[in-house]
Amino acid sequence: MTVAARAGASPRRAKWPRRYAGRLALTDALVIAITFAAYALIVRPGHRGGFVWWQGVSEIPYWAVLVVVGGVWFLGLGIADSRDQHIVGHGSQEYRRIINSSIGVFCVVVTVAFLLQMELARTIVVFAMPLGTILLLVSRWMWRQWLRGRQRGGQYTLRAVALGERSKIEHIVDAMRREGGSGIEVIGAITDRRDGGEALEGGIQVYGTYANAAEAIGSSGADTVIFVGSDDLDPVMVRNLSWELTARDIQWAVAPAITDVAGPRIHTRPVAGLPLVMIDFPRLEGVNRVIKRTFDVVGSALMLLVLSPVFLAAAIAVRASGPGRILFAQERIGRSGEQFRMYKFRSMVADADDHLQSLLDLQGTTEAPLFKVNDDPRITPVGRFLRKHSIDELPQLVNVLRGDMSLVGPRPQRAEEVALYDDAAHRRLLVKLGMSGLWQVSGRSALDWEDALRLDLYYVENWSLTQDIVILFRTIRAVVAPGATAH
Repeated sequence: MTVAARAGASPRRAKWPRRYAGRLALTDALVIAITFAAYALIVRPGHRGGFVWWQGVSEIPYWAVLVVVGGVWFLGLGIADSRDQHIVGHGSQEYRRIINSSIGVFCVVVTVAFLLQMELARTIVVFAMPLGTILLLVSRWMWRQWLRGRQRGGQYTLRAVALGERSKIEHIVDAMRREGGSGIEVIGAITDRRDGGEALEGGIQVYGTYANAAEAIGSSGADTVIFVGSDDLDPVMVRNLSWELTARDIQWAVAPAITDVAGPRIHTRPVAGLPLVMIDFPRLEGVNRVIKRTFDVVGSALMLLVLSPVFLAAAIAVRASGPGRILFAQERIGRSGEQFRMYKFRSMVADADDHLQSLLDLQGTTEAPLFKVNDDPRITPVGRFLRKHSIDELPQLVNVLRGDMSLVGPRPQRAEEVALYDDAAHRRLLVKLGMSGLWQVSGRSALDWEDALRLDLYYVENWSLTQDIVILFRTIRAVVAPGATAH
């Protein structure tokens, strides 16, 4: 059968990503309109009520300028692909593109106003830009929560079949199921053979082999194929299969062998007709380090000021809970293996460290580099509340201000824990350790060492300021509503 004949097959591609992107476009337009309406009502324009264009040659109404700027902003979000159906709903790229496009649009507006000598009110940049950007980020976050809820119920997901070697399929599926929130449901596999119970590890049904891949995929009801690679599939076979899938309107995705790499590090470069995937090495040096340090200093100083009443209340509660110091200082290992004293509000009895080893021996967890005691009897009643809401960690803002720690990063550990590290775990120490990290907002005490390490290494390999901001917002939510995994 020719490709032309097969093109008449019923379409399979999921329609919800395009509908979802359309809803985002409507919301973006509404947010921009609300932003400029609030600006016009709250921040009054100049005394003339308009902008003088070309030094008084002509004057245009103030509202017309706002409409034009709003339209440029909306177009800028589209040009930056902030509503691209491949990135919306997961990861930090969506938020990063909103911030970058908003900054870019207002730079263009200011530049044009300067070149045309327009009397543009400065408040449009001081007020409208921050307000609108924040509202856009909040609206996208709300849509993402809505999408997650629907996906937990089995809606708004891509039904995928994995194609390739059995071990690679099992690895990819395990990673996707473990992480969650991908919006992709792997319903089956196409692999080199069908044998046994026709199911791979994890209960993945095998729909067919390479020989009948197109027919098996077509009958599976999938709208996406994830190609994970196989030595038995040569480039010509893969190309012909991709053509068949295109004719059936089934999406084609390629999963590279390397994992735990975020989108901003990945670049596609066509070379001699080959789509080479280029992966940048993570570098937290130079300008990036200055940006992160500036963010830490400003953020920690503001939080120390705003949270000073919480500090006072916590200090009084700790003092009333029993004998011992209010602040507890402990030696921890920081970036590049350097030691520093980390501060916390005391949440345990005064001689807690003397009993740690016996408790770890009792529950048999002395060999993992994560000294965590379940149902720890050393924690005081006040300390239990402080730990559940992470209030005991607040004094570490002083560590951040001093430069010992960062607001976001892998959690610093004891020297005894670091002594149990393997080569992979030592990569946690390539960056400055933090008050909150990716694994703290992804399960907290419910995670074992392997999962915690995997998340920490992902952070180290894929650092970005946008990711830090997202983690901080998730931290606030985890502190306010800690759930059952926090203790």
